[in-house]
Amino acid sequence: MREKRHNESQEDYLEGIYVVTQRKGYCRSVDLAEELGYSKASVSVAVSKMREENLLRVAQAGLLELTEEGKKIAEYTFQKHSLLKKILCEIGVDEQQADIEACKIEHIISDETFQRLIATEEDCGQCKKCST
Repeated sequence: MREKRHNESQEDYLEGIYVVTQRKGYCRSVDLAEELGYSKASVSVAVSKMREENLLRVAQAGLLELTEEGKKIAEYTFQKHSLLKKILCEIGVDEQQADIEACKIEHIISDETFQRLIATEEDCGQCKKCST
């Protein structure tokens, strides 16, 4: 993935839509607000902005659908979060704390560093201390 960065909040929203859609098969603004712990008003503002940037569209019945670009960002952010959480768990960080810290790190880690983590993790093998 290229090094173009989106703001942390935008990445969180896109990742949230992706996660909810994977779990439920769909995502509405109310589902996203619940997932992220944000107000419906905040979600509404963010959805409008991301629609303008062609990162998502609102389909019938208010369903949020990621565009190809939005889905790429969401999947990449989710991939970073999952791997970072796994690595933190592997070194003994509590799963809840690992989840919180992975969410912070995923937004600041460079693509180059993340690719090196992927390569290192592949070399080290699989560990299942916590779920991802």
